[in-house]
Amino acid sequence: MTGGEAPAIRTRGPKVQAWLAALEPRLLIRNEWVPPASGDTFDSIDPTTEERLAVIASGQADDVDAAVRAARGAFEEGPWPTFSPSDRARLLRRFADLIDAELDDLAELETLDGGILLPVAKGLIAGAVDALHHFAGAAALVSGETVPSDPTYFNYTLREPLGVCAAIIPWNAPVDTAVKKLAPALAAGNTCVLKPAEQTSVSALRLGELALEAGFPAGVLNIVTGFGSTAGAALVDHRDVDKIGFTGSTAVGKRILAASAATLKRVTLELGGKSPNIVFRDADLAQAVPAAMRGYSALSGQVCCAGTRIFVQQDIKDEFVDALVHCSNEITVGDPLDGATTMGPVVSEQQFQRVRSYMDIGVAEGAVARTGGAVLDRPGYFLQPTVFDDVRGDMRIAREEIFGPVVSVIPFSDEHDAVLQANDTDYGLAAAVWTSDVSRAHTVARRVKAGTVWINNIMKTSVTMPFGGYKQSGIGREGGPHWYEQYTQEKAVYLKY
Repeated sequence: MTGGEAPAIRTRGPKVQAWLAALEPRLLIRNEWVPPASGDTFDSIDPTTEERLAVIASGQADDVDAAVRAARGAFEEGPWPTFSPSDRARLLRRFADLIDAELDDLAELETLDGGILLPVAKGLIAGAVDALHHFAGAAALVSGETVPSDPTYFNYTLREPLGVCAAIIPWNAPVDTAVKKLAPALAAGNTCVLKPAEQTSVSALRLGELALEAGFPAGVLNIVTGFGSTAGAALVDHRDVDKIGFTGSTAVGKRILAASAATLKRVTLELGGKSPNIVFRDADLAQAVPAAMRGYSALSGQVCCAGTRIFVQQDIKDEFVDALVHCSNEITVGDPLDGATTMGPVVSEQQFQRVRSYMDIGVAEGAVARTGGAVLDRPGYFLQPTVFDDVRGDMRIAREEIFGPVVSVIPFSDEHDAVLQANDTDYGLAAAVWTSDVSRAHTVARRVKAGTVWINNIMKTSVTMPFGGYKQSGIGREGGPHWYEQYTQEKAVYLKY
């Protein structure tokens, strides 16, 4: 991808600088970089400086239609349908190796575009590389079954790919989230259209270049940048898209689910959360407190499974809050490219104003900000990590997903009360339990209504484990031993002798 002049860019890597300077507003359709049909573009903003990082193509319905037609052609008529599982695995491994070779530069792009701490970005992309290798190996595990039948029949089932899968991803971990949707879809034999978040499209475009270098056949992987209301909606409404995989807010997930009913698309929705982090009096606070701090401030709080409701047993609540405040005050907010920084900015002006408004709402509702509660007087979308005490479960800050570095501490009396309060939410994505009582740990893990429960740890995930939510935190699961059920359909075959 080549282009003209670009503004000065805050970067340490000459390779990243050169790539950004050459970036043109293009879409990847049928293995070609093409301009958007409308010619419309938008700016990608560096959240650390509030300056333009790149100019991005604004895909519309016509572009989505072209990408879907390319994916459909690749699924029905191109070489992709004849690829064996080992052929698909070979491409996925090659793709993984290319990403791994570019890991440092991709991480810097993520940091510049999304404000992610550079070491965190590197870790997330390394996890994406591992996921590609995992699903490459898992491609051969998609299989049907033979079942008992009448002696004059041979009955069996087939697992076949769905067709065209659309992946619509958020801004908080773009490469990691994209790969964890694309890898299983491609491993199962589907073709894909990726719609990255408009706030963080840059690294997705670099992924597209690496996919071309890996050798995916034309149309197998297409990338349409743009806004949710245009490109995203067009994908959801398109009659030739068989599956939508979406990670994002519950409000948007509900709209996607409603729109998918027109064509009965398959959907996997990984949505919002208000995850409880339950700390019993017998917990190891030396482990629980810093984990709780990470649980609400990682990625500047922009994590769907963030532990933003901390329930602490009453008789240790004050001790815990004092320790959490002390720990939170050690957070260094600043440039995510700086190795001394431990929390960067939120992703955009819109998100900055949203989180800031919740800080004001918390105070207005009667909660006490023991630390934080303000913005930083500097360019960039920087917020102070904020710990609210004296929080009731009916307050908005305790019920609504803020998606920023804001946490509420709420006391509980006993195990029953902890579970009751933890489950008093519309969400059910994740939960954490801290206790030295093994029996209590397993009991609470069973009783808490959440798709993931951590015991004496937090924020740990693996593609070998299913991830998804209860209640309004989503539909379906990503990863895990039954991953292929989300990307294939089952066919029954009856053979008469």
